[in-house]
Amino acid sequence: MPSPQLRALGSFRRWAGPAPVWSGRVAAPLWSSLGQAIHGQGGRLMGLWGEDRRAAEGCFLVHGAFLFEQGLLLAEQEVGAVSPETPSLAAIFPAANRMERTLYDLLGIRARGLADQRPWLRHQAWPEDQFPLRADFAGSDLGRAGDGRYAFVPVAGEGVHEIFAGPVHAGIIEPGHFRFQVLGEEVLRLEAHLGYTHKGTERLFQGQDIAGGARLAGRVSGDSTVAYAWAYAQAVEQILALTPPPRARWLRALCLERERLANHLGDLGALGNDAGLAFALTQFSRLKEDFLRDQERYFGHRYLMDRIAPGGVAFDLDAGQCGALREAGRTLGVAVARLQEILAEHGGLRDRVVTLGRISPSLAADLGMMGMAGRASGQAWDLRVQFPQPPYDALEVRMALESDGDVAARMAVRFAEITESLRLQDRILDALPAGETMLPVAGLPADGVGAAWVESWRGEILLWLRMEQGRITRCHPQDPSWTLWPAVEQAALRDIVADFPLINKSFNLNYSGHDL
Repeated sequence: MPSPQLRALGSFRRWAGPAPVWSGRVAAPLWSSLGQAIHGQGGRLMGLWGEDRRAAEGCFLVHGAFLFEQGLLLAEQEVGAVSPETPSLAAIFPAANRMERTLYDLLGIRARGLADQRPWLRHQAWPEDQFPLRADFAGSDLGRAGDGRYAFVPVAGEGVHEIFAGPVHAGIIEPGHFRFQVLGEEVLRLEAHLGYTHKGTERLFQGQDIAGGARLAGRVSGDSTVAYAWAYAQAVEQILALTPPPRARWLRALCLERERLANHLGDLGALGNDAGLAFALTQFSRLKEDFLRDQERYFGHRYLMDRIAPGGVAFDLDAGQCGALREAGRTLGVAVARLQEILAEHGGLRDRVVTLGRISPSLAADLGMMGMAGRASGQAWDLRVQFPQPPYDALEVRMALESDGDVAARMAVRFAEITESLRLQDRILDALPAGETMLPVAGLPADGVGAAWVESWRGEILLWLRMEQGRITRCHPQDPSWTLWPAVEQAALRDIVADFPLINKSFNLNYSGHDL
């Protein structure tokens, strides 16, 4: 239950279901007080977004999702339909800066008191007086969007110069612009500009039925398709008051842990390669490819796309397949342990990663860091541990935690999470309950609001959903990269430009899931 201090700011109701979620409406003058109260209790901002409710309620709504020691608090405030604005939370939660700028870009709701009012997502893609998430957005006359160049913050001084990187990069990664202010080789300031992959995803959700929304949710981010699909399914099931079969929930957890494994395997190889150790890339790429082929063989898709759907899962495993996955897991565990030993003994690699890109625990707390990168900087947050939903309440997840906050620590957390995910895979396969894997959802009355949170391999994913008469009227997926990209900018300070690819890869944040 929220503390008396929080209850004094609004009337919050507990949602039905296993997850500790409260929601309520807060008056605009108390919005900043709510943020201060959450922050004072050690809580964090998970997400901030808006909604056009002028037709239904005569106003806009601003939504905030806050994670605190009792669970998840979903707060909303009414914002006037004429010259809408909301008190800024950026002075309390640094991650709110870009979220509030996006709030204006997409809905025209200005954050009062926010010092940085530069456009974040618009990129001249639509006129500054049109807002794509408003119901009356016409999408016409897009050729007259007249922004100038993005105003990066300069650093002045003798010998200081700029280095540009991006937005187009070598290779197949998505676009992002990085502006380095350097003195000699030392990075004095790094500023990222994202939004180049803005696809209008949140607008595309509008009007979708349950099945169409599920397909789109699983494509928000290709490396986190399981996490987004599970969050969407849970949000729909919240609206439908539907509990999926136990076997389906255990199979969902199996998919989530395998998604974690696949990403850590790939990133550890890439980290070795960026440090000049091509052997690591070769070996981890081989292991990842074998792993993905097993997923195609036993689950029906290399990256587990469309395996999770509202009502359950779209696959099943027989006893022979479970046995094969156990054996493959044991083989993988032995190979990864041996590679960890080799990398730990490689002096050249250790010289590159130890103390590089360090985020101290105190700075990580100030930035609200989450997920794998947060745990490498001493932030003991893991939804599978603090707020375990079935089947994690029966699995007793062991949180991987480091305190040095450098590239080496982020690598150590990845290795520990591989070991733990393989252990969890065995536990799930051994205890997999019998029964059906899917309940029908077609024809059920889908009308209401749902929300869900999932600990993806990168961090906490939140998905908030409103449906009316079986159709989605608003869906907001929130990626952990919103909070973690500013941490990358801090991690690069005092290091040299040539080490930035290694620092950046140690986080491996999301462009696509960030630029919705």
